[in-house]
Amino acid sequence: MTGLDRRPAAATDATLPRGPLAGFAAGSLGMGVWVTVPGLLLLYFLTDVLAVGPWLAGLALLLPKIADVLLHPWVGHRADVAQARRGDRRRLLLLGCALPVAFAALFAVPGGLTGVPAAAWVAVFFVAGNLLFAAYQVPYLATPADLRIGYDERTRLMAFRMVVLTLGILASGLLAPLLTGGDAATRGGYQRMGVVLAVGMLAAMLVGVAGIARLRGAAASTTTAGHGGWRALRTALRDAQFRWLVAAYLAMSTTTHLVLAGVPYYAEYELRAPGLTTVLVAAFVAPALLVTPGWLLLARRVGKQRALLGAQGAFAAGSLVLAVGRPAGLPVLVAAVAVLGVAFAGMQLLPFSMLPDVIRAAGATGAGTYTGVWTATEATGAALGPYAYALCLAVGGFVASSAGESPVQPDAALAAVRYGFGLLPAAAMLAALLLQRRYTLDTTARAAS
Repeated sequence: MTGLDRRPAAATDATLPRGPLAGFAAGSLGMGVWVTVPGLLLLYFLTDVLAVGPWLAGLALLLPKIADVLLHPWVGHRADVAQARRGDRRRLLLLGCALPVAFAALFAVPGGLTGVPAAAWVAVFFVAGNLLFAAYQVPYLATPADLRIGYDERTRLMAFRMVVLTLGILASGLLAPLLTGGDAATRGGYQRMGVVLAVGMLAAMLVGVAGIARLRGAAASTTTAGHGGWRALRTALRDAQFRWLVAAYLAMSTTTHLVLAGVPYYAEYELRAPGLTTVLVAAFVAPALLVTPGWLLLARRVGKQRALLGAQGAFAAGSLVLAVGRPAGLPVLVAAVAVLGVAFAGMQLLPFSMLPDVIRAAGATGAGTYTGVWTATEATGAALGPYAYALCLAVGGFVASSAGESPVQPDAALAAVRYGFGLLPAAAMLAALLLQRRYTLDTTARAAS
């Protein structure tokens, strides 16, 4: 054992009480809205409501994420400074609670804006939202590494988070299309949706801040007199185990956000029933409520690494079925999406519980910097996924439109809708699996706990 793992076993084997765990997890309700709704609806909002061409729409979602690559590690550094000076990261968390304002503004595009001006509006508030998201998410995800808990308890902590995050993803994924007006979505509907969900986000995020404080009171925190800035960033990037885990997670995040972005298109243009967007979202997200305890048990039995490789393989297999499209039949396609949902649950729980394993094994004092790089990776995947799907649509000649219009799409565009939703995710997830195989820490981390 090295670094922070040189401590009495009693200090690492603390069991966290359920009350503080539930409070901590509640913060993920708000995060679930931000992760889900822009990924699910923003590309469609741009191309089919604001008349933004698919290539420009993709850029409007991608370019703001470039700033995240620098901003998220910087936020992580500030979180570490706050931890060292005050013993907590509360101020950043409270700043991040302004995220719902940016979320509401994202969909409140003034009525006269279409095309390039509308894309610029969305891009500006996307940048603001991503920065506020980092201010909350970075210190939030540093919590497991801050506490003196062991390998299995870190997984348990993140399992609580995963269940509540799934509730947030499911609720927002089902409510958002309905609040916009469903098949007859309008600008006003999107604005109404943004305001309603923003109120729920704020309440959940404030509960999460209180939950973190209770967790710190229930379990001793690690002592950090660490460094920040470029030195901490170099330490994280030189950590081979962290690099492989981050690279694999980038591929996973890109793939899952690609699938989310493609759901409305697949429902409308492949299945020819826009109302099925809600069904597909439910099939993708709902299984996690049932299977997350199963992933937790599997990780305890075979280890997080082997369980994660299984999840990645299942996701790739399910994606190939979706590439078949309508000839496979609606029940088969919904079942394939459900397989993706089961795998998605594992890919949310396991990498996030492996991250604090890496930090503790390295003896790193800059947990915020590690999580800053991690959330930058997550944000990059959230942009690359929709951008990759937008490129597929652009190559296929997809025709953008305003709300209420129904242009005839060329055959190539319809094929792009289907293959971008099936073959591309399968290929990206296979890349994630190959990268994940290079991660070798899991056996050592289990033995050291």
